[in-house]
Amino acid sequence: MMRAVILALLVITGGLSGCLGITDDEFTYDSTLDTPGWEVGDWWLYTFVTPEFGEDSARLVIAEKDEANSNWMLAISSEREAQRHAVINHNPFLGRVIFDSLSVFENGDPQSVFNFPWNKGDTWKFTLFAEDWNAQTSFVNGDVATVNAQSNGGHTLNYWFDSSRGFITSLEWIDDTGVTRLKMILNDNGRNHDGQVWFIRATDLKDELYESADGDIYDSFLDSGHPSGVDFDFLVWYLDVDISGGGGSGTLSLKDHAGATPLARAWGSNSRESGSIGTIPSNTGEYSLTITLNGQDSYIHLKVAGGIQTTWVL
Repeated sequence: MMRAVILALLVITGGLSGCLGITDDEFTYDSTLDTPGWEVGDWWLYTFVTPEFGEDSARLVIAEKDEANSNWMLAISSEREAQRHAVINHNPFLGRVIFDSLSVFENGDPQSVFNFPWNKGDTWKFTLFAEDWNAQTSFVNGDVATVNAQSNGGHTLNYWFDSSRGFITSLEWIDDTGVTRLKMILNDNGRNHDGQVWFIRATDLKDELYESADGDIYDSFLDSGHPSGVDFDFLVWYLDVDISGGGGSGTLSLKDHAGATPLARAWGSNSRESGSIGTIPSNTGEYSLTITLNGQDSYIHLKVAGGIQTTWVL
């Protein structure tokens, strides 16, 4: 009788194993404070929060293992998020990541955001978000290391690395005015991502804040200059616009050297356009910009970046 009960329990627990959250696509890395053992197809689902775009969720995915250069290539499951990163540069973990240290790249140079193996009290320096950071591992609890960093410009960066999840579980970057520029929250992770992912190697071409002025404003920029020497696949633009009430107005017209107008906008009194983003063709040469802007507090913030896009299907 007892033997029959034991056999029945084994059958029941075996049948329940799939209901306990253990599937082929869910996993944890070895519990260690050293560099985790990544594989192509590993993914992390994050919620990203930025003042420009609000809240959005997408997977960071290991798209490629570049043995020749000892780099992982991290891409993202949302094409729109890839475009946002290209023009705002708010996700430093997209692109190349060095095998041994998981160093990320800023302006072509590897940056040691992580300091393996994690030891409480360790200090180091790196550059990220165009800020020079002084970092310290302030706490280690099991698989989780807590890092607090201060920049020379008065910014704060706090993040938590969980070795069992293989990556950051939470990150918050606060600028010198107290505004949270980026928040990342890990929702889930797994392996064997199935689907298309994107990465855009970008170069900033224009970043200008235009304020109310008498008469038209004329400006220009060159559609060229990627460090690789390769022509851009397209340009990514970003607009943040606020037109004051009481008769305020604004227009924007962007023309290429052939006379085409791929981007044109008009705003009336008391208009607001925040976090708009899109792509336009890349036609190597000069783009000209004409802006009209009325209203004492009116402004137009335009950013343009040239991008070279790579996609993977896993």
